Amino acid sequence: MKKLMAVFCCVLLAASSASLAQGTDKSTEKKAAATAKKEPSEKQKAQQQKMKDCNKQAADKKLKGNERKSFMSTCLKG
Repeated sequence: MKKLMAVFCCVLLAASSASLAQGTDKSTEKKAAATAKKEPSEKQKAQQQKMKDCNKQAADKKLKGNERKSFMSTCLKG
């Protein structure tokens, strides 16, 4: 009986480790797909450029804290 329980435990352990190994491969594939770089759209490029410009203006004015947040918000909106 003890041998049967030992064999049963070994089988369960082997099955669970094989299952975990497959799950790791799938999650690795998902992570790779998620981190694959996509080219930004024209709208995204325009927004990025606007953010760069507003950020430069805020830096030139040496704004910090809430003043900077307020300026960035206004600048990005209009």
